[in-house]
Amino acid sequence: MKQIVLILMSILSFSCSSQTQRQATDTTEPVSKKILVVYFSCTGTTGRVAESIAGAVDGRLYRITPAEVYTSADLDWNDKSSRSSVEMADEDSRPELGGEPLDMKDYDIVFLGYPIWWDLCPRPVNTFLEKYDFSGKTVIPFATSGGSSIAHSVRQLRKLYPNVTWNDGKLLNGGVAVATEWAKQVVENTKKGSR
Repeated sequence: MKQIVLILMSILSFSCSSQTQRQATDTTEPVSKKILVVYFSCTGTTGRVAESIAGAVDGRLYRITPAEVYTSADLDWNDKSSRSSVEMADEDSRPELGGEPLDMKDYDIVFLGYPIWWDLCPRPVNTFLEKYDFSGKTVIPFATSGGSSIAHSVRQLRKLYPNVTWNDGKLLNGGVAVATEWAKQVVENTKKGSR
């Protein structure tokens, strides 16, 4: 009887120690970061860059969709009464969004893309940023532009949303290859920084 008890205790002891060892091993493996690539694009330029980034970093692509689509007349920046001109002149303008809702808790890294409008991000991007909780996420802005840099828009985003963890932004007018290489490097650096 004593031998049976000793054998059972040995088996239990071995089983527990190997399970503990397995758990210790599992916690040392690098954690995979889930990536979301969010973008606002009316003409498709920023959308193409966002698609290339999502493909390069194995991220989910999500388009910020206004409830009311922008027409070419709405986008006429030479017309002070156009929809985009009126929205950008009003700092408090927050156009309503459509599209499917997101569950932000599923993501760790968020690339945020937009065209530069009046040296800033378009107001629907502000609506998006105020709709969701970005706690515990790293947000990486990128933009396309006909002539402006991204610097002022990123400064404004940091000022308006100080609780968001912002990474440096980049203007991506150099094509898909430049965007994909940059995105891969940013993700790698972000993963290293979180270890």
